[in-house]
Amino acid sequence: MTKLSFEFISNTLETILKRVGFSDERAQQCARLFIEASRDGVHSHGLNRFSRFIQSIELGVVKVDAKPEFVASFGALERWDGCSGPGNLNAYASMERAIALAKTHGIGCVALRNTNHWMRAGNYGWQAADAGLIGICWTNTLPNLPPWGGTKATLGNNPLVLAVPRANGEHVVLDMAMSQFSFGALENYRRSNEQLPVIGGFDRDGELTRDPVRIEQSGRALPIGYWKGSGLSLLLDMIAALLADGEATYQITPDIVRETRLSQVFIAFAATAQNRDEILNGILSFMKSAAGDSTVRYPGERTIETRRRSIDEGITVDEAIWQDIEALARR
Repeated sequence: MTKLSFEFISNTLETILKRVGFSDERAQQCARLFIEASRDGVHSHGLNRFSRFIQSIELGVVKVDAKPEFVASFGALERWDGCSGPGNLNAYASMERAIALAKTHGIGCVALRNTNHWMRAGNYGWQAADAGLIGICWTNTLPNLPPWGGTKATLGNNPLVLAVPRANGEHVVLDMAMSQFSFGALENYRRSNEQLPVIGGFDRDGELTRDPVRIEQSGRALPIGYWKGSGLSLLLDMIAALLADGEATYQITPDIVRETRLSQVFIAFAATAQNRDEILNGILSFMKSAAGDSTVRYPGERTIETRRRSIDEGITVDEAIWQDIEALARR
């Protein structure tokens, strides 16, 4: 592992993005979203995915100039078409629109169809919380999660994000896949030659295991909450496809590099309680009273710690991943 500055990484990524057709402004924003994921410790959906993103562009899956287009309005709910544009830029624009709607109506919802992988899901929860709003968003994915009781992947690992703003900026943000460990997290553990801290899936013989390699080989990740996570994945897919009038998991190619035409939902709520922070601080204090030390953390607290460390010391980057990115820059 190595540590690099935000500015140095940004300059490198922007050079590559401009070379494949991004405008200066869009290259800067796209690079920022990738880097912020790694800055916050979510390497699997940050810089680790950048080379694959460029590959998707070169294959014609991602249209670098495409922007979301308005389709229909239903009051505080709007439907947009992502036009196969860059997934992270489409998602950021959609949450921005949901935030604007919420500031007018108290609630705003944008359903987005025909878009690409949005990279780190939590980015858009932090985006809503930084604007002072409660945020909820999710996406469907290619079929990569077997339903409970099955062995064939017929569900998506549909990430779900819930975010609650705090005045001090230390927001509560839950970013979770529908499996105990996302496939990006499995890759990280494999790269580090580590076992998972808890059981994460089945091996090819149907035995539960903590070995990320065996789970990747079987393709049988363990749903969160067993059958409950399986059911939640199904419902998230249904709701996203219905609201966006878009495609569902069963219609999405299982080819990870060509994964496209996803359906996503972005919701923002005005956090209207006058004593909002008093309520939140009381909840968090009561939760933390379960332990006499710092072992109990709320969702997003570890992210804040990692972010501060990255700002002070530099962003941690896998050397092999950075070599791949440098190779792209040298083309």
